[in-house]
Amino acid sequence: MCHSTDSRPPAPPIAGAVADAGGLDLESADGAKFSAFRAVPEQANGMNVVILPDVRGVHPYYQELTRRFAEAGFHTIAIDYYGRTAGPGDRGEDFDWSSRLPHVRPEQVELDVATAADHLRETNAGPVFTVGFCFGGSQSWRLAAADLDLAGVIGFYGQPKLVREVLPKFDKPALLLIAGADVATPQEEFIEFTDALTAAGKTHEKYVYEGAPHSFFDRAFGEWQAACDDAWQRILAFTARHGRS
Repeated sequence: MCHSTDSRPPAPPIAGAVADAGGLDLESADGAKFSAFRAVPEQANGMNVVILPDVRGVHPYYQELTRRFAEAGFHTIAIDYYGRTAGPGDRGEDFDWSSRLPHVRPEQVELDVATAADHLRETNAGPVFTVGFCFGGSQSWRLAAADLDLAGVIGFYGQPKLVREVLPKFDKPALLLIAGADVATPQEEFIEFTDALTAAGKTHEKYVYEGAPHSFFDRAFGEWQAACDDAWQRILAFTARHGRS
């Protein structure tokens, strides 16, 4: 399991103000309506982020995470996966995601990311990155192969088995932030996956946080504060490198 509804993300090293934040409903190109949560920075850095949550959808952790990215200067929106099966709405502790997750298809995620990116660009025309966690980490990495205008893709504790089939089509930079003690995926799978990326000449960066558990990016885990700080710095460096010409 990934972040609980009681989890909260760590703060970024850049602490600006959030000009505005709140939920909204969006409509994808296939007519599906889905929930999202957006945060607008007071001091923008010119870049955008689309957050792909874990299996629970846009629950409170990801609402807070949009604010953290806005504090770091990004126009940010988190998208929910379950509009097609549950309709737009809140994803609290009692939300039944497990029966709906098998019906979420990568092509639907791609459509919804495109919709969210277009919505962000209405306000800020800058480059767009995706940042995903758990299931969303896998989907974020997959988008390196998608026909979308993305500057790069970032994923925490994704599963290579959900991405491997599209690896030959990767044409965007990817950042892989890996928990060294991830119970969901053996380290051998990450090694095999990143070796394949290297052999194929795909632009990517990999960082393994030795001993860190799945979902370590959580301010409740005081022992992993250094890993959280490092992950933030790597995200900021990656987006600065690939988002600005």
